[in-house]
Amino acid sequence: MIGYVCVGSNDIPRAKRFYAAFLPALGYSVKEGPEGLSYTLPVPEGQRPLLPDFYVKPPFDAQTASAGNGAMVAFEATNQAQVRSLHAAALAAGGTDEGQPGFRADYGPHFYVSYLRDPDGNKIAIYSSDPNEAGRDG
Repeated sequence: MIGYVCVGSNDIPRAKRFYAAFLPALGYSVKEGPEGLSYTLPVPEGQRPLLPDFYVKPPFDAQTASAGNGAMVAFEATNQAQVRSLHAAALAAGGTDEGQPGFRADYGPHFYVSYLRDPDGNKIAIYSSDPNEAGRDG
């Protein structure tokens, strides 16, 4: 199980605007501190935390943050409409389009996904794979 994912940022306020455009809609809350942003899911009373946490931080080595080639973080949405609305919100908050919401021929018939880059160049996917919604072939 993945415990957390961390991406680097050179501009935490700019990154916060971008991630605030869609992560709260997926149930994440944010804590901001001198070390950056910590996004977590709510923990029901008496239960273990839901994972993974998502962190946006300046690099610990004090060097410039850069996106990893081939690295991507994917967030699961509730449905296809939410993928579309969150993609649009993230673009309006400073993201760049890496692939409009839709089906991809290389994935399953219900895998509906959009791709973005955050303001620091980190690749982000927002997807839904609800088998109760219309699929690629219907």
